Amino acid sequence: MNQRKDRYRAALERGQDTAAPRAAKVTTLHSRYVRVTIEVDPDLQRHVTRWAGPPVSALVLAGTTVLRTLADTAARVPQSVGGARRTE
Repeated sequence: MNQRKDRYRAALERGQDTAAPRAAKVTTLHSRYVRVTIEVDPDLQRHVTRWAGPPVSALVLAGTTVLRTLADTAARVPQSVGGARRTE
């Protein structure tokens, strides 16, 4: 058990010196009892964009179409006052 702890601690210390050549985003959270280090791979943004891009684009296109349709419909319908149509 102690040998595993020592290897783990050595790996944590070594990880700072032998980081990958890519610049990773590292965030360290400290509290009294816990220390958590989160490292995000820079390629993650590219993967998320490739995965989420098409659905988001489709939603934006659908939203734009709905808003244009509503705006066109509202512009064509005569405004009513008190539930009765206004004649000009």
